[in-house]
Amino acid sequence: MLKRFKVMAPVALAVAIALPAGAAQADPTPAALPVTTCDATQTPPAYNGKVPTPKSVLGFELGEREVTSAESDTLLTAIDRASDRVVSGTLATTAEGRPLKYAIVGTSQNIRNLRAIETSIKLLRNPLTPASAAKVLARNTPAILWIAGNVHGGEESGTDAALRTLHDLAGRDDCAARRILDNAVVVILPTQNPDGREADTRRNAYSFDMNRDWFARTQPETDGKIELMRKYPPQLFIDAHEMGGTEFFFPPNADPFYHDIAEPTIDWINNTYGAAMIDEFTGRGIPFFNRDVYDMFYMGYGDTVPTAGFNAAGMTFEKGSSSPIATRAFEQWLTQWVSLSAAAAKKTEILTTWHRMYADALKQGLDGKLEPNQVYNPGNEVITQVPDRKVRHYFLRADDPAKKAETELIVRRLQRMDVQVFKLALPLTVKDYKAYGRPEARTTLPRGTYWIPMAQGQKHWIQAMLNEDTYTPFPYFYDVTAWSMPLLGNVSGGSSGQVLLPLAAPVQSVDAPSTKVTTSRRIGVLQLSGGTAQNAAESSGWLRHRLDRDWKLPYTVLTPADVAAGKLTGLDVVLVPDGSANAANTALGDTGRAALRDWVGGGGRYVGWAGGTQLAVLAGVSGVTLTEPTSDIPGSLFRTTVASGPLSKGVGSSVMQFYAYDLIMRAASPAHVVSSYPAVNSPDWYQSGFALGAEELGGTAAAVDEPVGNGHAVLFAAEPNFRAFTDGTAKLVSNAITADLPSASASARALPSVPSVPSVPEASRAAAAIPDRGAPIRVTVPAADRDKVVAALKGFGATWTEQPATGGAVRFTVANPEELDLHEHPWARKLPGALRTAGVSPLAVVMPQ
Repeated sequence: MLKRFKVMAPVALAVAIALPAGAAQADPTPAALPVTTCDATQTPPAYNGKVPTPKSVLGFELGEREVTSAESDTLLTAIDRASDRVVSGTLATTAEGRPLKYAIVGTSQNIRNLRAIETSIKLLRNPLTPASAAKVLARNTPAILWIAGNVHGGEESGTDAALRTLHDLAGRDDCAARRILDNAVVVILPTQNPDGREADTRRNAYSFDMNRDWFARTQPETDGKIELMRKYPPQLFIDAHEMGGTEFFFPPNADPFYHDIAEPTIDWINNTYGAAMIDEFTGRGIPFFNRDVYDMFYMGYGDTVPTAGFNAAGMTFEKGSSSPIATRAFEQWLTQWVSLSAAAAKKTEILTTWHRMYADALKQGLDGKLEPNQVYNPGNEVITQVPDRKVRHYFLRADDPAKKAETELIVRRLQRMDVQVFKLALPLTVKDYKAYGRPEARTTLPRGTYWIPMAQGQKHWIQAMLNEDTYTPFPYFYDVTAWSMPLLGNVSGGSSGQVLLPLAAPVQSVDAPSTKVTTSRRIGVLQLSGGTAQNAAESSGWLRHRLDRDWKLPYTVLTPADVAAGKLTGLDVVLVPDGSANAANTALGDTGRAALRDWVGGGGRYVGWAGGTQLAVLAGVSGVTLTEPTSDIPGSLFRTTVASGPLSKGVGSSVMQFYAYDLIMRAASPAHVVSSYPAVNSPDWYQSGFALGAEELGGTAAAVDEPVGNGHAVLFAAEPNFRAFTDGTAKLVSNAITADLPSASASARALPSVPSVPSVPEASRAAAAIPDRGAPIRVTVPAADRDKVVAALKGFGATWTEQPATGGAVRFTVANPEELDLHEHPWARKLPGALRTAGVSPLAVVMPQ
């Protein structure tokens, strides 16, 4: 099998080994003090005077106030122009036209020899590079260390600190700076979200949380960043954030950890960088915490993706936003400088280990070995273990023309994380083929099937992206628990543990597939509330991204007031994403509800999901019933069966639905059901991700097409366009826009006449019967732990409701009326520790996003 992989020629290896010896040479400056006398943070800085001070460029010192995005760019450019240690560039442009500027800083010799360093790093990343050669490369090649700030626009101090780090590395000649420069090149991306920084919002201009976008790369800011990381792969990646309070968080992280992460990376995080920062902060008396709140599970973060995809020590740093900017910027700088110094001190060892991780990954792939689940913090226990089944290969079927774009997108995403993908040149019979969510069965895969062998350096990333299940190890949920790309894209595929060497050809780089949708229908987007409501802002932003960038469909944005004012006239389809249905219903009033019903009954098409579905019920457009779930499902994928009809075009007989505590929907008539959850005892039942009590979904509707007069209400119980990467269910939405739906029959539900519009008090009572989804904290515990949880919540001054949960458990739904995420919430991050101290053994703890 190994000969099928790209291997550098021996001559290239020899050249690359020779080049770094020059590349890593220091600038011709006086010799630094001996390392034993040089403290990373206590050494007085010695500036060479060649680089302008921040104040001379900006008119104020860093830390006096937060810099703007433009000021950040100005200072970065000024430092680049003044220093031969720096080179800079632009890795992407935002939706609002702002550049994402980055700088690379190192010795002048290393900056001149960046191409040689690239070559050496690629060889170290190649699992087939001999260990002896890797040791020489590790001695002679600088490490590549990354600092990135401000992925959340309102978390500013990481940017200001990164600029200080850039200035110090460009302009200092003391031993502490020289140690870093002599052993590393440092890539600095001061702000990852300039649009959000300017708006002082967590999310970008399309309301994406870009610390959830890393594997899907839907946003240009994320995509450009990862392309630069492929060019300069990190061994350390710092992602600088802010949170509520005044403390500082740095790793070690909380459980859970994703199982297929190379163990040395976790050792670096905990025992190289975490230990160094603990020493520094303890010595200075700066309050900090770790092993709590921030986990290493979901493969969309700025720490998990560098770790699983690049074998880097990916680290989230969080500084309390209640501190003054001077304090925030200093402490962020301190963690950056301490981490860079720790990496520089162990550079050769780190690079040697880095290569070994890729070689070990290839061996694991050859053996079909998946890493087991572990917990890393005292007192925690693994709840789900990775099955003892060998996985040597993944396959993606390519024999459904209707799913060509979705399949090619997955292949492209794999290739753009340096995964090698092949195409079968002949049919291949696999004795133990396990299609997603199905038992093993002897299967003949057709010619043209994509083959992704695990025996390659990116084995960990392949497992993370193509897994059948994430096998959640610990029941704490900072984010979602399922993200397999074939499941998200509704692409058929599976795995095998056999030793296979099929006749196959490498797949050339796949271009971005066209996802343009064509229709003459005029589209409106009804936003349920303003940009401050998290669910509404995100769901609407994800939809606008789809319409603008993927489907390329024009649309008109509407508010409930616009509906009441008669602005539905001229529209054929209205898309209603998530948000507060109760607030929208109130804003519609009697006039708006009547207008909406008249428009649908007259032939309009209402396409709604989550809060948009609730609004359809409240406004009298739909007869579906919605009920609160008793299950605990923080964000998982479930197979749904799809009825044949206009909405199933290109979808097929099933599609995976993303589900996260959504209301349970039952259709007014079985004839209306478009997709539904199978019976739990059916062979079609399949879930990927964590779930307790999911049986209640069995037989309920995931999507309906309800004839209403001469129009239609196409409704989804849950979000079909989650983070704009659930491509399978998003196709149901595009079909709902473009498909020719049958005219209403005599059995279609008739709309109530306008005079029967509910009075305001009746409408208010109806609204109260359907709860807003919001962004609560959820804690589910055995009944025996109820009183302990009550005591802990009272200690925080919380307000909550209780309801029975699966198996006699109790669920606490803790109010979060302002929809604050975990970073902004004043005490949510302290809750897991309080529960642990109280001796609570939770079944599920779900934090607000």
